[in-house]
Amino acid sequence: MKYKSQSQHPYKIVYSLCEHPYLGYLIEPHAVLLNSNGSYSLQYKRIFTNTVDQFSIHLEETDYKIIRILDELEQTNLIKKYYKKAIRPVDFFSKAFDKKLYDLFREKIDQKLLEVLTLLNEKAFYVMSKDGYPADQKITIAPNPASILFHFRRSEEETRYFPTIKYGDSRIEFMFKNAQVIINKQAWLLLNNTLYHFDQAVEGKKLSPFLNKRFISVGRSTEYKYFETFVCGLIEKHHVYAEGFEIQTHQHDAKPILKLVYVEEGTSHLQLHFKYGPYIFAAGAETKVTVRMHYDEPTDSYTFHRIKRSLAWEEGQLQALTALDISQTAKLSNIFLPDSHYGQQPSVFEWLNNKEEQLGALGFEIVQENVHKKFFIGKSSISISIEEDNDWFDIKAEARFGPYIIPFIQLRNHILNNIKEFVLPNGEVAIIPEEWFAQYNHLFQFARDKHDLKLNKVHIGLLNEISEHTELLFSRKLEKLAGFEEIADIPEPLNFKGSLRPYQKAGYNWFNFLQQYKFGGCLADDMGLGKTIQTLALLQQQKESQLPADPQLTSLIILPTSLIYNWQKEAERFAPDLRLLIHTGNNRLRDLALFANYDLVITTYGITRMDADFLSKFYFNYIILDESQNIKNPTSKSFKAIKNLKSKHKLALSGTPVENSVSDLWSQMHFANPGLLGSYSYFQKEFVQPIEKKKDEDKAKRLQAIVKPFILRRTKDQVAKELPPKTEQVLYCEMTEAQSDLYETVKSEYRNAILDGIIEDKPKSTQIALLQGLTKLRQLANHPKMVDSDYTGQSGKFNTVIETLDAVLQRGNKVLIFSQFVKQLSLFREFFDARGTNYAYLDGGTKNRAEAVAQFRKDEDTKLFLISIKAGGVGLNLIEADYVFILDPWWNPAVEQQAVDRSHRIGQTRNVFIYKFIAKDTVEEKILAMQNRKRSIANSLITTEESFIKSLSQDDLRELLG
Repeated sequence: MKYKSQSQHPYKIVYSLCEHPYLGYLIEPHAVLLNSNGSYSLQYKRIFTNTVDQFSIHLEETDYKIIRILDELEQTNLIKKYYKKAIRPVDFFSKAFDKKLYDLFREKIDQKLLEVLTLLNEKAFYVMSKDGYPADQKITIAPNPASILFHFRRSEEETRYFPTIKYGDSRIEFMFKNAQVIINKQAWLLLNNTLYHFDQAVEGKKLSPFLNKRFISVGRSTEYKYFETFVCGLIEKHHVYAEGFEIQTHQHDAKPILKLVYVEEGTSHLQLHFKYGPYIFAAGAETKVTVRMHYDEPTDSYTFHRIKRSLAWEEGQLQALTALDISQTAKLSNIFLPDSHYGQQPSVFEWLNNKEEQLGALGFEIVQENVHKKFFIGKSSISISIEEDNDWFDIKAEARFGPYIIPFIQLRNHILNNIKEFVLPNGEVAIIPEEWFAQYNHLFQFARDKHDLKLNKVHIGLLNEISEHTELLFSRKLEKLAGFEEIADIPEPLNFKGSLRPYQKAGYNWFNFLQQYKFGGCLADDMGLGKTIQTLALLQQQKESQLPADPQLTSLIILPTSLIYNWQKEAERFAPDLRLLIHTGNNRLRDLALFANYDLVITTYGITRMDADFLSKFYFNYIILDESQNIKNPTSKSFKAIKNLKSKHKLALSGTPVENSVSDLWSQMHFANPGLLGSYSYFQKEFVQPIEKKKDEDKAKRLQAIVKPFILRRTKDQVAKELPPKTEQVLYCEMTEAQSDLYETVKSEYRNAILDGIIEDKPKSTQIALLQGLTKLRQLANHPKMVDSDYTGQSGKFNTVIETLDAVLQRGNKVLIFSQFVKQLSLFREFFDARGTNYAYLDGGTKNRAEAVAQFRKDEDTKLFLISIKAGGVGLNLIEADYVFILDPWWNPAVEQQAVDRSHRIGQTRNVFIYKFIAKDTVEEKILAMQNRKRSIANSLITTEESFIKSLSQDDLRELLG
């Protein structure tokens, strides 16, 4: 009979042991109303955490804690926490509850009940009646622990097993007495309303069978397995009395043992064991006693040996071991692996080699698991010396395994095929250190043959790498080569018209270093840092160093069509003494004798493919590839054509030698130094796949070591102090054939009309026609689509701008692109939209200028800003950009300067590169020349195209339209 809580009524808090129909024994807290005489009434109420405050005046802090714990055992809370699905308790127990869930729930319940029983102390504790009354029979908790003795009696027929319980000096009879095990995890036994616990952590299931049974019988046929699995464990943890077999207790001095476990296709490891007399045990014991069973068949007798262990001493040995840079793979694991250092984990063999003396001093004995295969445990090292020949390095190397000295060449097959076991003369098996496979694989891979270690001098990078790990004996010349950072300073050519900046002078010196040691190289400076100028200085130096009796030193430069005119202009400006031959066009002469009359032959990748057989018959001084990433595909026709050309020296020039993949590097390096990176398939397997797919930093470092002497790269940021605040460069663009034909047709039409007007002395009509004609010609020079929307061909300038832009964007730079033609900007917009490239845009029709500017300045993904000169020439601050592309020349240089000043202004901390794109052999080129001649007029007078035209003479007009 339950009651309604009335705080003015006296009550008592009681804890009631009850049996749930599915979950087993639980404890519940109740408030029982007291009668006037202080006895318990039949009125009571279950207490929960959310109702506990109603009874606070009679609760202690311990009660709050107990009630909070017991709340977690309420069936609704248990189901909610461990079942995870919303379900009514009645449905849960009828439909979902099973043995697996019972074991899970009961384990959690036992943990909580053990916690509660330690808190009950003098609290009112009762057995609940069958009708649910919480204060039916008082429970006494025995103040002291009881003890259990397990008995075994072995006879000729069977072994009987049973426990006895002793409390104090008295034996407790619990069999057939309605006793109950209320907790299994750590047994608590309820007998005659007294709760007993035990001096050992015995499981309840070891007592449960005997509540209604005198003994368990084990027949002879199954006793061996039963003794081995059950009795041994029982003797380890509990008191056992035996008749019919013997239990002996031993105490020995102990010794730590490290067992080497070799795993052929996996990770070899160590295991920690402890040797007590003749007995060896794995580390990690939970009990102070370990039992070993011995069965003597002749006498049919069993002996159980109880070996007492010192767990504190074992823990001390474990701590001493882990202080030597080795750790367990998991907390309770007996597998030990060396600690990693800088991301590298030594093998157990390397660790044993290094720690052998310390282990011996600590008393550790090292044993091997495989008695039929003994592994060498000792110091391993390599000594290397090098003798230099003209074109080769002869490497003398020896491997040392303890007292044995082995010629390193004997390990060639092992290193190349990743065979780790090497049999020593005494039959022991040495495990080749893991780092040897990584460090010396390439040494064997690039060696001349199988029987010696001879390396071509092009592989100096490999020697630089292994010198970090070995003592190398270099000759003086080799030492100089190894320390190539200190390259000799070479005077600039006398007739070089210009001055090399310090970093450009360093590049020029590097070219001479490569030449001295007969190496090829790749100059990979950022775009705009003057790769062309450095190369021209080298070619001029070659011309000046040539003796009169020497044969002609003719060099060949291969480049994209769009760069021909730029090289020609730069050569005329900086090295006018060089005799140039432009080997292009349909009318080019295929005359080898002709080449010998020139210092430099300039041709394109396309022409090289077509003239491959012809060009391969000439022996050049230098073959130079500009934008060498054009041959990045080793299956391309360009690469196949170029690799058959012959020369004394080779250079590659590229701001982006690696555009998309590490594999881009192979063909360029193979051109410069054949064999440097092995075969293409080897390079893919050894470097490209590990670096790109597995992010293997060691492979990346090794590749860098190999190519380092042959690639010189300086970024704009690295040489910023050497650069002027802004650097201007004109890029001349060759029109396509279709574009050129259309341009010439239109030019002839306007030229006739304008010159007729001049003759007829009609100045006003001439000016109008000239304006119209020049505008149309300038549009055609940019892209014929600006004049004819049906035009389907390409534009030389458009292609050059995109190529240049891609090179700049690869480094994450921001670019301003200016044009005075909105139509031209529209063509670029269409291209960027199709390619999915973000850009900001501004012309006279843009309504929200601030939004466009903000997008460019703040959005990291927006690297491009397309701007019309009229809309963006003034009033903008765009210092985020450090590249300015000017797509077409303006009449007034001051307007052009205003565009540049959008980026190059106060607040700009980076150097600004300005590229002017000029269509070769067009009115644009002539406007540029005329601008320079009339700069004084332009600076003072010219503000519009019309005023510029008024300043032109008849000769100027003829030149523009000539």
